[in-house]
Amino acid sequence: MTAFRDIVGILSALAIPALMLFFLVYGAMKKVKVYEAAVEGAKEGFGVAVKIIPYLVLMLVAIAVFRASGALDVLIAVLRPVTTLIGFPPEALPMAFMRPLSGSGSLGVMTETMKVHGPDSFIGMLVSTLYGSTETTFYVLAVYFGSVGIKNTRHALPTV
Repeated sequence: MTAFRDIVGILSALAIPALMLFFLVYGAMKKVKVYEAAVEGAKEGFGVAVKIIPYLVLMLVAIAVFRASGALDVLIAVLRPVTTLIGFPPEALPMAFMRPLSGSGSLGVMTETMKVHGPDSFIGMLVSTLYGSTETTFYVLAVYFGSVGIKNTRHALPTV
């Protein structure tokens, strides 16, 4: 078993350098100016990052305002009777609301929950499961659709 782990460790360490070498050799064989193509790709990537920043900032500010204003606490208080009735602990609701909106926000919620309830508690395991099995859907839609100028998302949200 340790030999297998050692082999996988070596292959993992060599994978990225081997891939880069493959691209360099393949590009040279096809007579592509690899460095210039890489620089051009980096320029495009930087342009995309610059386009995404306003949407990212707006989303993070909106989430911070929602949490700091106490609106999240009010929503949890309103839903507490329903969640208790179905066996869903109200302490896990912040994760259920935050995870579709923000990965870093939900990580903060999970950290707080672990400190209060512990990782081996039912609430700790439930919050961990929510964190690991869901995606930041609204974040992805807002940031990436917004950055490329898509105004009408049509069926994107219902299909997720």
